[in-house]
Amino acid sequence: MLSGLLTKKAAPWVFLLPIVLFALVFFVLPVLFAAYISLTTWDSLSPPRWVGLRNYGFLFLTDPVFWRTVWQTLYFATGSLVIGVPLALVVAFAFSRSRSPGVWRTLYTLPMVTNIVAVALIFSFVFRETDGALNRFLGLLGLPGPGWLTDPSLAMLSAILVFVWMELGRNMLLFAAGLQQIDPSYYEAASLDGASTWHLFRHITVPLLRPTILFVVVTGFISGMSYFTLMLVLFPGTQGGPSRAALTTGQYMYQMAFEDLRMGRASAVAYVLFALVLVATLVQLRLMRRGGVEVH
Repeated sequence: MLSGLLTKKAAPWVFLLPIVLFALVFFVLPVLFAAYISLTTWDSLSPPRWVGLRNYGFLFLTDPVFWRTVWQTLYFATGSLVIGVPLALVVAFAFSRSRSPGVWRTLYTLPMVTNIVAVALIFSFVFRETDGALNRFLGLLGLPGPGWLTDPSLAMLSAILVFVWMELGRNMLLFAAGLQQIDPSYYEAASLDGASTWHLFRHITVPLLRPTILFVVVTGFISGMSYFTLMLVLFPGTQGGPSRAALTTGQYMYQMAFEDLRMGRASAVAYVLFALVLVATLVQLRLMRRGGVEVH
C-alpha cells in the first residue's frame, strides 16, 4: 500500500521530468553560462579569462556606441508602439464591424506568415532613393523623394515603418480576439442612445480592451527592444545604417560577438539589455495597473 501511494505521488514528477530536463539544458544552463562569460574575456577560440566586472565597466563608462544603441533601440521600440498599436486597434475595430470580417481576418494574417528576410528585401526596393516605388509615387505628386535608407535622419523611421507592417497582423489578430469577447448588447444599447462610431470606439471598445492593449504593448516592446534581423537586411554592410543611425543594441551585441569575437562583452550587453527590458516592462505594467487594468 505504501509503495502504491509513493508511486501515485511520483507519477506527476515522472511526466514532468522531460520538461524540466529540457528547460534545464536549453534555458537555465545557457543563461548561467552567459552570465559566467560576461565576467570573462573570451574569443570562443581560447579558454575564457576571468576579468570580473570589467566588461560592464567598459559598457557603462567607456563605450559611447553602447549608449547610443540603447537610445536608438528605445526609439525603435517606442516608435513602433506609438504607430503600430493604435493603427492595429483602429483597423481591427473597423474590420470587426464590416459585413465579412472573416475575409479581412485572412488578409491581415499575411504579414505573420511572410519571412522576415523577404519582407526586408521587398521594402528595401520600395525605399530605394532612385527608382523605389515610394519615391516614384512622391514624384507623381511633385514631391522630392528622400533617401529613406541613406539619410541618417530617416533610416530608423524607415525601419520602424517596416516593423509596424510586420507586427500589424499579429496585433490585429489579438485585438480581433478581444473584440469578439465584448458583448454586442453594449454597442446596441449605445447605438439606440445615438452614439456615433467614434463614441462606441472610445467609450466601449478601448476600455474593455485594456487587458489586450496591455498585452500587445508589453510583448511589442519586448520584441522591438530585442529585434535586429530587420536592420541586417535593410542596411547590409553598413553596421547599422548610415552613420550607424539604425544600429540597435541587439545588432551591436551580434557584431561584438560574431564579428569582433568579444563574447564576454557581448554577454554583458545581453544582460544589460535584459535588465533594461525588465525594468521598462515593470514600469509599463505599473502604469497600466494605475489606469485600471488588472494584471495577473
